Amino acid sequence: MLRRKPTRLELKMDDTEEFESVKKELEARKRQREEAESSAAVGGASAISVDIVSIGGGASSSSATSRADLINERIGYKPHPKPATLPTLFGNLQF
Repeated sequence: MLRRKPTRLELKMDDTEEFESVKKELEARKRQREEAESSAAVGGASAISVDIVSIGGGASSSSATSRADLINERIGYKPHPKPATLPTLFGNLQF
């Protein structure tokens, strides 16, 4: 087996700036979520809090898909679904 030299990774200013912007964005989202939860708890109406919880559950599934899209974009993965037509499923059958 051939031995190769170790790969060298360089940290650039653009990388640190991007990290800081993503970190600030996540902190802002966390603060908004905490404020929404605290305002829902202060409201006191159980029906309103149930609606907020159900909306939050729906948002987490949509955020999970958007998170998956972000990860796919970051790593360069571009899924292309195959069409589900008969020729693609069985090939070109000729008799």
